Amino acid sequence: MTHSKTILTAVSALALAGLAACGSSSGGSPLDQPTGAGSKAPSGTIVVGSANFPESELLMDIYAGALKAKGVTVETKPNIGSRETYIPALKDGSIDLLPEYTGNLSQYFNKSAKATDSQGVYDELKASLPPSLQVLDKSAAEDKDAVVVTKDTATKYNLKTISDLGPVAKDLVLGGPPEWKTRETGVPGLKKVYGLTFKEFKPLDAGGPLTVQALKNGQVQAGNLFTTDANIPANGFVALEDPKSLFAAQNVVPLITKAKVNDTVSSALNAVSAKLDTATLAGLVKQVVIDKKDAQDVASEFLKQAGLG
Repeated sequence: MTHSKTILTAVSALALAGLAACGSSSGGSPLDQPTGAGSKAPSGTIVVGSANFPESELLMDIYAGALKAKGVTVETKPNIGSRETYIPALKDGSIDLLPEYTGNLSQYFNKSAKATDSQGVYDELKASLPPSLQVLDKSAAEDKDAVVVTKDTATKYNLKTISDLGPVAKDLVLGGPPEWKTRETGVPGLKKVYGLTFKEFKPLDAGGPLTVQALKNGQVQAGNLFTTDANIPANGFVALEDPKSLFAAQNVVPLITKAKVNDTVSSALNAVSAKLDTATLAGLVKQVVIDKKDAQDVASEFLKQAGLG
């Protein structure tokens, strides 16, 4: 179907109160940049940013820690906002590096992207990037969009796949990040690929505490959460299968300003990608979101165990 150096940011503070999930955000909070909005990152520094959801912030800390271990000077800018906010910041040089997801990023740059398999998506992504940006090695770890329902809703309507929503979508409210109203992987895609027209779309957050709570209290009957989100098993939610591959492969990948890439930077980040798989990532996210551990501590422990810190 993502996410301060701790989870106590604007969205992550809500995570402590309401069990945040992973995702891509709405139009996003303004850049809170140490170097000033729109100003260039220092030439000898890698400025690592994150979207405003816990998984993205955790990956930011992992990338930053891996680079620091190799002697790279690093700054972090967590909680920037959505792709619509942080891609321009990458392009104008106010940040240098972000954790990203191959499928959604490919579709952001190429509305005609067709691939759904991991390697095909990665190849399309590399071909679609603007000249100033580069992706390094993708990891095996995936965090995909999912349409999620409660166990009671799944039982009531016999829901196992997104296709099963066909007869009942007209009676259900769908919740998700505001950009889902227009994104090809949101409301338009659900209609185009699955023929679904919901009773209403309710803009919430990026797979975060608002979506979780709205599912629990019945404000929405279907919501956009993410496959590594520990709130899914914790609440007994059901992530519906996607048989028509609306949601392409979403491997975690470092997206970086090409001008800041050198052998030290690429080797450090590629080594992180080599150690990340979906189960490992989901376990790390659980420590932050459910166990309420400090994200920087979780990142440091991961790097230490992986021999990268």
